[in-house]
Amino acid sequence: MRIIKDRLIEECIYELCTYACCVLPSDVISALEAAKCNELPGSAAYSTLSDIIENAELAKQSMRPCCQDTGMTVVFADIGEEVFIEGSLNRAINEGVRKAYIEECFRKSVLDPITRKNTMDNTPAIIHIRFVEGDNLKLTVAPKGFGSENMSKLYMLRPADGIDSIINAVVNTVISAGACSCPPVIVGVGIGGTSEIACETAKRQLLRKIGSKADTPELRFIEYEATRRINASGIGAMGLGGNITALAVHAGSYKTHIAGLPVAVNMQCHAARHAERIL
Repeated sequence: MRIIKDRLIEECIYELCTYACCVLPSDVISALEAAKCNELPGSAAYSTLSDIIENAELAKQSMRPCCQDTGMTVVFADIGEEVFIEGSLNRAINEGVRKAYIEECFRKSVLDPITRKNTMDNTPAIIHIRFVEGDNLKLTVAPKGFGSENMSKLYMLRPADGIDSIINAVVNTVISAGACSCPPVIVGVGIGGTSEIACETAKRQLLRKIGSKADTPELRFIEYEATRRINASGIGAMGLGGNITALAVHAGSYKTHIAGLPVAVNMQCHAARHAERIL
């Protein structure tokens, strides 16, 4: 049994929030550079991608946010079954978020949905807990901006609709979003489970390395065909036209009921921020 104190978790979340808001993962930068190479030099798409890449580099150098929308903090906690957390996991995560957003002067965007009163510290975080084998605690912080989150959709398809309808749902979601989701985007797709499982599965796909392949041939086909059709739309970087609208489509699935086919599409803008650490 490994004992992990909540104070250590709080410090870890603070550091992950600070890093994730300022530094884009290397695979995201590589995908943006590859997208730039697919555009005509001098075109709006080429210039826009150049600006996005330069902005990311400047943010990293100065440790300033790469986007003014520092998001709602989504935390994934994979807890080993041989781990004992001394103290409160929930308190530790939210204290870490609070400290990061106040001390680093990140924009505080979290408020009551009805009164619209701001909490002034970007808490509470969205926390997804999953128990796994082992004696480690893996924490992943993903600040989620709402330009792209607002464009996400949940479909409750009929079982007979099949793969074609799943692909149509993904493609139509991206096309209907247009420039609102700040393309080029990464698209997370969750298929199966119940409505909430499909949505969580979709969001977890955004944590995958860009371009990594799904587990099954069927999911890989969905990823390939949806990406092809999205990039054929011509929406392009920031909706200004171009060859690359999606850097990747990542699909995952969960077993579901005989009467259902839930499909969630979670949109992620080019500022695909996340950072992780294993304690």
